[in-house]
Amino acid sequence: MTLQQKKVLLFDLDGTLVDSAPDLAAALNKTLADLDKPEFSQDTIRSWVGNGAQTLVARGLSGSATIDSQLDSELAQQAVTLFLNHYREQMCVETVLYADVKEGLVALKAAGFRLGIITNKPVEFIQPILSGLGIDALFEIIIGADTLSEKKPHPAQLIYAVEQLNVTTESCLMIGDSKNDILAAKAANMDSVGLTYGYNYGEAIANYEPQWCFDTFAEFSKATLG
Repeated sequence: MTLQQKKVLLFDLDGTLVDSAPDLAAALNKTLADLDKPEFSQDTIRSWVGNGAQTLVARGLSGSATIDSQLDSELAQQAVTLFLNHYREQMCVETVLYADVKEGLVALKAAGFRLGIITNKPVEFIQPILSGLGIDALFEIIIGADTLSEKKPHPAQLIYAVEQLNVTTESCLMIGDSKNDILAAKAANMDSVGLTYGYNYGEAIANYEPQWCFDTFAEFSKATLG
């Protein structure tokens, strides 16, 4: 099935539609400062984004993308609580849409595609960010980290979207910037698009063999509209 034949486009959020790294980095550094831990540059924290809040905070406490196996679980949980509180205060201060995302989404919806979001971001943060960036009315379904008990790279969120929208897996497309998006799509037997500009821990998204790869959102939307 070609891109143009798909009916449902399921988008990751962070690193795909929005660059949220500046606000995530600020919230994480405030958390680390609260705990008298070293802070990190935005570029370093950007390389840790993409697996949800708990993993991001654990990486911050570990000072590395590889989480310290000796990390105190009580401290980690305290840090997550602090982080979420800080992030609530500034979830859409420096967060921006990537180039051509709004125009692309509007054109895709106008062309008859059904749009959804599947993200590892907690649900409470999704709608405020979409509203703040003016794209909240475009999506038919929004699935976050805590919608189900599992999140990407597990396929549960994608399977749930297929069921809720009453469509076939074949008619759906998962679009993301991270290996988690591509692995979840493969596990759900769904085609995927890898976008090269987001957060993928320094790895080329093409390494995970999505059906299509694009360097910009404009290239993706143009190819999909045909």
